[in-house]
Amino acid sequence: MIPLLDLAQRQHGWLPISAMHKVAEILDVPRMRVYEVATFYTMFNRKPMGKYHVQICTCTPCWLRDSDSIVNAVTKATNCELGGTSADKLFTICEVECLGACANAPMFQVNDDYYVCIFVII
Repeated sequence: MIPLLDLAQRQHGWLPISAMHKVAEILDVPRMRVYEVATFYTMFNRKPMGKYHVQICTCTPCWLRDSDSIVNAVTKATNCELGGTSADKLFTICEVECLGACANAPMFQVNDDYYVCIFVII
């Protein structure tokens, strides 16, 4: 199910309910089962995203290494609030929990690309 949801999201840029219904039809499972999976995993976006989806990890290892300064720098540089999409639809900035690079904290992800050991110099 997850690969089909990922494919649908890549085709649409996000995961609309119509795509979830199609996945349920293809897999012959109840729609609710697909919706449960799509809402459980944060990698699935149930609303339109900007061209560049910036996900900033703020879990404990990243926070201890000053992920807050990354949040501030990115929101300022993109003129976009955390949890929102910029007016020009270029950026969507999200706070996420653990992207799996704790040993190289702090880190963030832009679309499918990971950036680790990031520090903001003020």
